[in-house]
Amino acid sequence: MTTVLRVPGIAYGGDYNPEQWPEDVWIEDMRLMREAGVTMVSVGVFSWALLEPAEGRYDFSRMDRILDLLHDNGIAADLATPTAAPPAWFFRAYPEALPVDRDGRTLWPGSRQTFCPSNPAYRSAALRIAGALGERYADHPALAMWHVHNEYGCHNAACYCDTSAAAFRTWLRTRYDDDLRTLNQAWGATVWSQWYYSWEEILPPRATGADPNPMHRLDWRRFCSDELLSLYTAERDVLRRIAPDIPATTNFMVVRNFDALDYWRWAPGVDVVSNDHYLMSDDPEPEVDIALSGDLVRSLGGGRPWLVMEHSTGAVNWQHVNRAKRPGEMHRNALAHVAHGADGIAFFQWRAATNGAEQWHSAMLPHAGTDSRIWDDVVRLGADLKALAEVRGSESAARVAIVWDWDARWALELPSQPSGELRYQDLVRDWYAPLWRAGVAVDFVSPGSPNLDRYRLVLVPSLYLVDDAGAANLTNFAERGGTLVVGFHSGAVDENCHIRLGGYPGAFRDVLGVRTDELFPLLPGERVGLTGDVPAGATAGLWSERLRLAGAEAVATYADGPVAGIPAVTRRTRGSGAAWYLATHPDSTTLAAVLDRIRREAGVQPERAAPAGIEVVRRCGADADYLFLIDHAGVGAEVTADGVELLTGKTVCGSVTVPAGGVAVVREPHRPAPRNWRG
Repeated sequence: MTTVLRVPGIAYGGDYNPEQWPEDVWIEDMRLMREAGVTMVSVGVFSWALLEPAEGRYDFSRMDRILDLLHDNGIAADLATPTAAPPAWFFRAYPEALPVDRDGRTLWPGSRQTFCPSNPAYRSAALRIAGALGERYADHPALAMWHVHNEYGCHNAACYCDTSAAAFRTWLRTRYDDDLRTLNQAWGATVWSQWYYSWEEILPPRATGADPNPMHRLDWRRFCSDELLSLYTAERDVLRRIAPDIPATTNFMVVRNFDALDYWRWAPGVDVVSNDHYLMSDDPEPEVDIALSGDLVRSLGGGRPWLVMEHSTGAVNWQHVNRAKRPGEMHRNALAHVAHGADGIAFFQWRAATNGAEQWHSAMLPHAGTDSRIWDDVVRLGADLKALAEVRGSESAARVAIVWDWDARWALELPSQPSGELRYQDLVRDWYAPLWRAGVAVDFVSPGSPNLDRYRLVLVPSLYLVDDAGAANLTNFAERGGTLVVGFHSGAVDENCHIRLGGYPGAFRDVLGVRTDELFPLLPGERVGLTGDVPAGATAGLWSERLRLAGAEAVATYADGPVAGIPAVTRRTRGSGAAWYLATHPDSTTLAAVLDRIRREAGVQPERAAPAGIEVVRRCGADADYLFLIDHAGVGAEVTADGVELLTGKTVCGSVTVPAGGVAVVREPHRPAPRNWRG
């Protein structure tokens, strides 16, 4: 196994689907790829029907020519297993492999990701085509990486058929040590007469007349993630046995609207972490989502650089309104990904399709051809990435961590919560955004991360579910003098969704020095005032609770609303550190002020002072650091810096000019970071 990608500098390219075009177009593609500075493309992602026209009969002639052509033009191949789109002949032979939805409807061929993950015929066929590709191309000089499948869980994260039901029961028997009584206790199965006397009685959480058992649903989410992971692992292992020196990846989807997979469990199995990231047209600050996603993906890989496998040059085709990108936006997006740790930038796709479901998806080479703004931007980006080649391999030096947990996200958004208005990613993003605006580097960690001592400040915006080990890990961080900040409705339930008795916030009650006896969620649009050490006019929404102090001090209280006069923000001194509790969701200005005070008390400083609208990120190399300055405000700025601005090659002394709507990247002398918060 290797994690070294055989592509120099910052890899650049996109999905390449030459099978959709006549072969005379391929020659033009090579010329234009060289003009754009493309160094690596993904090939074969949706080519199963052409590679295997009938079961067990292969036709590699087209792929042979494609890979040879890429190699002859100095372009590396990220060769995909095409298993995200089984061919029509497969479903004719194995109709039982079609997925079934929660309502019992069979989903039919004619799209992608249409298969039952637990079906043995699908698994056998997927491993067969993966092995055939491996045997044929393991030694091809164009091959740089294996691209296993494509976007696992996209469109089809679960199948509710009887085959999946049997696989679910097998997974449960492993999880609960083949002890049905243990499962019944974990699921609280005495409620609504759900006690099971035989494993065969357990079904997937299919459509029911009332709210389902939350633990049944949660274990189903865990199973579905693990079942898809087992498919990835099986394909990867086939390829590793054949070509152990070629790294393997699969493209994650750490984006706002996707939550199907627990990537903390997936990340150790990929040699290079990669991600697909698309902007949502209704997002007023998509640059925040780019940064958050990039920091989370980098953290999944243990801080190592990662790859953008897909994003867009302009509009996508799958939103209600598919907004094109504004001038300069694509360039800023791509370099923001690099700033947050990407060592490769790729788009979907190289050449815009003229037909099919994605014909209105933007591409590097648009329908308009080379006489277009998008093409000019693509060529410019290629030149800029070449200028940034030395950034490759550099990492982050964050002193703040935010806890992120997919179990907690799934559990929080199950039915029958005190409030249906809580959205996990929105809560995390609301805490992340003020740090991003201030130029403070952030890593993400799991609740049980063994490396918390490298941080001065750990934020827990939302951790409704946490097991005892995770709660103890975070508590111990505070007890050792770190600064811990916990958001409302955290620590409420254990890993089995059982409420922790004795008062809220459950697992964190003692370390925070508070106790809540009743929750008072707020109605949509309802606001309450806050008073105390907060900005004038401070308000909060979503949540309030009746809290009393048990060792903490009140920083802010509710000025009105259902629990007027009760503490809303508290602080408890813990040695040289502190443990804070936000028992409500302050407005953005107030939340920013509170978090700014906390991080300054924790000794965390911004990377560099910069005007509002200028994103500031630093990547740290062995011999030099790289300061990224990205102007999202479109006004330009002067920012303190000394070194060489890599995009222009100019030496800067004292300050660098960030062009309006543009980017500056300055190589500066390396500043070693302290090894942990005690340093």
